[in-house]
Amino acid sequence: MIEELTSVVLTTNLPERGLQIGDIGTVVLVHQEGEGYTVEFMTLSGETVAVITVSSAQIRAIRTNEIAHARELAAA
Repeated sequence: MIEELTSVVLTTNLPERGLQIGDIGTVVLVHQEGEGYTVEFMTLSGETVAVITVSSAQIRAIRTNEIAHARELAAA
């Protein structure tokens, strides 16, 4: 189970929220012992893009051999 305040990676595109596979967020709440999570996604400057609830299948833990990659957020 992923714990609160852990950084995670999105594993599915959520175009209605402007989010793409690989976007990094922070778990802010764990639901039903890890069946779901509320995750906050932010820009690198600290602006919240979305706070959403996802299933455990839609996120994963960050792996030790990964590097972050920046992308420009599409205009709303």
